[in-house]
Amino acid sequence: MKASVVDLRYKMNDVLKALDRNETVTVLYRGKVKGILIPSGQKKNMKISEHPFFGMSSQDTEKSVLDEVNTLRQDRYDDI
Repeated sequence: MKASVVDLRYKMNDVLKALDRNETVTVLYRGKVKGILIPSGQKKNMKISEHPFFGMSSQDTEKSVLDEVNTLRQDRYDDI
């Protein structure tokens, strides 16, 4: 099923019924795909080691969590 942003706002019941029927819903904004809603029954069981964030700090194992978070946020706060 394809649904625009307006459909999500005014016809959410139809979108939820489509998800109940195990249909994927493609969300469109100005005719372009912005996202895809996948029913929870079709959720693919992913191993934790396949997740993109797994092992992201394997190089710096000596850094604390607070130091790692500050490193990730640094670029954002330097711009302010």
